[in-house]
Amino acid sequence: MIPEGIAPMGGAAGTSPRQRVRVEIHGAVQGVGFRPFVYRLAAELGLTGWVINNSQGVFLEAEGETLALQRLLARLPTEKPPRAIIHTFAATWLPPAGFERFEIQLSNGAGEKTVLVLPDVTTCPDCLAEVLSPHDRRHRYPFTNCTNCGPRFTIVEALPYDRPHTTMRRFTMCPTCDAEYHDPMDRRFHAQPNACPVCGPQLALFDIRLEPAAAVAQADHALRLAAEALQHGQVVAVKGLGGFQLMVDATNPTAITHLRERKPRRARPFAIMVPDLQQVRALVTLSPAAEALLTAVEAPIVLLPRQEAGSTAVAAEVAPDNPTLGIMLPYTPLHHLLLQAVGRPVVATSGNLADEPICTDEAEAMDRLGPIADLFLVHDRPIARHVDDSVAWIVNGAPQLLRRARGYAPLPVLLPQSVPSILATGAHLKNTVALSIRNQVFISQHIGDLETAEAMVAFERVITDFLRLYEATPVAIAHDLHPDYLSTRWALDHAHLASPLLPVQHHHAHLASCLADHGLDGPALGVTWDGTGYGTDGTIWGGEFLLGGAAGFQRVAHLRPFHLPGGDAAVREPRRVAFALLWELYGDEVLAWEHLAPVAALPATDRQVLAQMLRRGFHAPQTTSAGRLFDGVAALLGLHQVASFEGQAAMALEFAADPAELNPYPLPLRTALATGAPFILDWQPLLDAILADLRHGVSSGIMAARFHAALTAGIVAVAQLVGQPRIALTGGCFQNRLLVERSAARLREAGFEVLLHRQVPPNDGGISLGQVAIAAAWLAA
Repeated sequence: MIPEGIAPMGGAAGTSPRQRVRVEIHGAVQGVGFRPFVYRLAAELGLTGWVINNSQGVFLEAEGETLALQRLLARLPTEKPPRAIIHTFAATWLPPAGFERFEIQLSNGAGEKTVLVLPDVTTCPDCLAEVLSPHDRRHRYPFTNCTNCGPRFTIVEALPYDRPHTTMRRFTMCPTCDAEYHDPMDRRFHAQPNACPVCGPQLALFDIRLEPAAAVAQADHALRLAAEALQHGQVVAVKGLGGFQLMVDATNPTAITHLRERKPRRARPFAIMVPDLQQVRALVTLSPAAEALLTAVEAPIVLLPRQEAGSTAVAAEVAPDNPTLGIMLPYTPLHHLLLQAVGRPVVATSGNLADEPICTDEAEAMDRLGPIADLFLVHDRPIARHVDDSVAWIVNGAPQLLRRARGYAPLPVLLPQSVPSILATGAHLKNTVALSIRNQVFISQHIGDLETAEAMVAFERVITDFLRLYEATPVAIAHDLHPDYLSTRWALDHAHLASPLLPVQHHHAHLASCLADHGLDGPALGVTWDGTGYGTDGTIWGGEFLLGGAAGFQRVAHLRPFHLPGGDAAVREPRRVAFALLWELYGDEVLAWEHLAPVAALPATDRQVLAQMLRRGFHAPQTTSAGRLFDGVAALLGLHQVASFEGQAAMALEFAADPAELNPYPLPLRTALATGAPFILDWQPLLDAILADLRHGVSSGIMAARFHAALTAGIVAVAQLVGQPRIALTGGCFQNRLLVERSAARLREAGFEVLLHRQVPPNDGGISLGQVAIAAAWLAA
């Protein structure tokens, strides 16, 4: 009667009418009400024994009639608490020990730390009903929670997850909350953040324009005044679960413009929080899969296509020139109450300055965000670590993460085998770090771009936090091959923590990440397309076809190389990329081609300087970057000559594409120049065809669609040449819906198995997982 997937550890159910069974359960089983669930189930079945948490999971022994014990084993995994995640469940049959009753024992913190820390999860329906009920003692209390919802990762400071190990230890429960906390029949039994208006955290509204800055309201009055400020166009910094959010009325163009100017954030889309599903449906097209993702307990920001009829319901300034909106629903009682009072969507963006981590402490927030926010709605529950909102979308009919943070981190990705403890420092952009323990790879929350001193402080804090939380001593540190990435420099500076240091090629890490996402280690053909990655030959890769797996790879094909005049400056100026592509083919002749938008956008003196750089190869590194090819074509089509954020030009190119146009530009696959050398996807005929269409006045929508179709055809051509049946689509370029969905469909039609990311993003946020997988394979060799 042991359910499928449950492994008996030893012994078997005997014929004696009374027996004992010992059960070990590993996974996300702390802070979810697992022990009271076991207690209630044991009481119902008339069993005696005990249940305990420790740093590895939940352990229990139950004694009683054999049939009752068999029912216990069958019901434990099938009726588990809604937030629990069981990875392993093992049972051992033993002789009876004579237990007189069933009891919940105190947690034990000894032993290796392998238990899962749960992410923060959205407010459950029961708690929300209490918050909204005038007759409940928690009416309008913004920190209401129970074992099924509320903060976890953002308050835990040590394992096991008990109140003294959280930032809630400073709040002494009142007698009523204490009675709930100690009653196994109550849904707040051992709910570590349990609190009420009498004994828990409280709100305050600060106006830092006053001298000195002072609280102008407390508790519910503070919340109501913050809502009024939002209705009147003010910017309010709100302390949420994992840090501050900057909020402003999403229907007020002037208010949003002020926020953009102050932050500063010129054009990158803002996410919005919408009060309820009814308003969401008025704004965007909501498929069943998208609605399920939007309303899931993780409550991510979901990128959704705008409804034409609802396009004026939010200001155009929220997401300029973008056919999608990033939408999330309220996920804490504070958000529910605030949005209910405002009554309409609000921008809810990270409380930070550009390239900095979000603020978590009110003093820090008032210092760094003072020039941005008019008011600060804060609370006195400390945040143990910063956690941004997660971002996801539905691609190819299934959810895919684009930023893995609140709701998902730090849940692990499971490897098919146990590996040594490895620390991976991730990439330079969209950084995450990862730590392996046995077959679990714990991936940090999104840290962001390591461009500022503040970002590096956050990066170092997360590493220290992970090593301390799991009491891990890594045997190796994996890092990016690029010698100048700050994540690489950190690894080199901390070689004393572990040996060896293992440099991992960026695109190999992308491939291994996608494979690990699916519980595989290879082989596969990885189509690894992004903006930048340091190649093994010292050039900048980015349009790669890598054949292999975690243990190694062969570079079988790539895009034709070209030069980037000014290096990183070309990322900010797509017109430079377009000029370089043209110069690569036509030389100095392009200096006079002012009929082309990118050439005309460059002053004549700049053209001369760029041509000189390209002639000499000075400060013009060679690249195969697919991301930069997107930028260059976008500039040629007149969409963006200068970008205010990475990916802006490529996004415009995707959005411009006419979905009815399926004919591709030519993108031939050239034979390798030498034995064993990679094949080349040659973009010269593609560029010639674009120039011809420009001369004939073909619309940018048709040209953008033909460009995308060419890339898809090129991917299929390489796949058919290589012949590996499994294809992994990975890298930042596969955040382009048109490219990924068309490519996946064409590959499947041609008989290939296609792997897309699900648990980690296809962008550099998934690099740390790939680094761990590769390092583990190398150490095992």
